[in-house]
Amino acid sequence: MTRTPYAIPEWIFSDAPVAYPEAVSRMEERVAAIRSGTARECIWLLEHPPLYTAGTSADPADLVAPDRFPVHATGRGGQYTYHGPGQRIAYVMLDLAERGRDVRGFVYALEEWVIQALSSFNVVGERREGRVGIWVDRGNGDEAKIAAIGVRLRKWVSFHGISINVDPDLDHFSGIVPCGISDYGVTSLLDLGVTAAPTDVDNALVEAFHEVFNRPLHAPAFEEDPFDLVG
Repeated sequence: MTRTPYAIPEWIFSDAPVAYPEAVSRMEERVAAIRSGTARECIWLLEHPPLYTAGTSADPADLVAPDRFPVHATGRGGQYTYHGPGQRIAYVMLDLAERGRDVRGFVYALEEWVIQALSSFNVVGERREGRVGIWVDRGNGDEAKIAAIGVRLRKWVSFHGISINVDPDLDHFSGIVPCGISDYGVTSLLDLGVTAAPTDVDNALVEAFHEVFNRPLHAPAFEEDPFDLVG
């Protein structure tokens, strides 16, 4: 199968919650197929039932309530993250061998993708040095995380991805120290006064994706790799 560097990925939209083990299994199968040239790149938009995931850098002390929801160890970079209803997840399976093999540029593009999607709702998402994810400045020094990023590469094909808080129960995040950062809280579109359906977020992500990823990967002045990605 011959593909151009900027071939259009297949988009998959799941309305019903997808169990986490099933999602990981399907991602791994698709990653192998992309690597072998038998499948297109893929973006999968979905949500999970309530659960916590532990990335490769997770500190067990950050799992505050281990019995609250199922906890899944995962090979993605990062620390503890919550997933659940009201959160839109995008699993990103792209062939970086065809897109320039720029790991920092890939993470920067994921951040830019989320920032541009949020702008569709008049929400200003921002990067913060030393803090992975996308943040919202609510004024008077009050910043909160609205989107998480946790990815992995296998033979230069990415999987896992990003999550945006649309209207989840924010109390569910209290069972962990999200991404190991205790000094700042979490927020959502609804918490910021924006009512959006999953399809609204999907549409914003589709539109922003083509703007961000239809060009070479590049990260200006990225101080360090945020994840241990290549595996």
